[in-house]
Amino acid sequence: MSPHSLEEIHQNLRALGQAAGRVAEAEAFIADARARLEIIAVRTRGLSRRPRVFCMEWADPVYCAGHWVPEMVELAGGIDVLARKGADSARIPWEDVVQWAPEVLILSPCGFHLAAAVQQLSHLESQPGWAELPAVRNGRVHVVDADSYFARPGPRVVDGTELLAHLIHPDLFPWHGPADAFCIVPGTNPVTSL
Repeated sequence: MSPHSLEEIHQNLRALGQAAGRVAEAEAFIADARARLEIIAVRTRGLSRRPRVFCMEWADPVYCAGHWVPEMVELAGGIDVLARKGADSARIPWEDVVQWAPEVLILSPCGFHLAAAVQQLSHLESQPGWAELPAVRNGRVHVVDADSYFARPGPRVVDGTELLAHLIHPDLFPWHGPADAFCIVPGTNPVTSL
């Protein structure tokens, strides 16, 4: 099982349900997941503006998001042109991030829970142009628990999409999940919307 998209994750869950003799439960779970994702898609479909987002899967060196994460960003109402939809994440030059000038930056280091992810900030804060990024200036830099919500191709990617929707459009999407799912980078002043 090595999915590269949200649909492939659902197919893997279906195959797991068949192997375990739990087809009905798997289909019910998939239907619920699709319904939750559709709620997000409907609310973001009519947006007049989608902010520039950068989901960073690693900070030193910088890696862009890949696999299903770009789909999650799209559903959540953002645009991440540095991401690689359906493909492996890849190393990119820091200059590409500066040029993209993300309005929302999500630090989501693969395999890290929140506490370990926060430790990667020091490298980013020393990069040329960091302080000038719109996301930094406007308090829209977030560190997330990537291991729980983004990096693993399983049921919680739906929760991760809901989390992204909250981080990108906090005025439209409240977060009802655990408080330790994300944090705003200390020293920034968050805004409620773009």
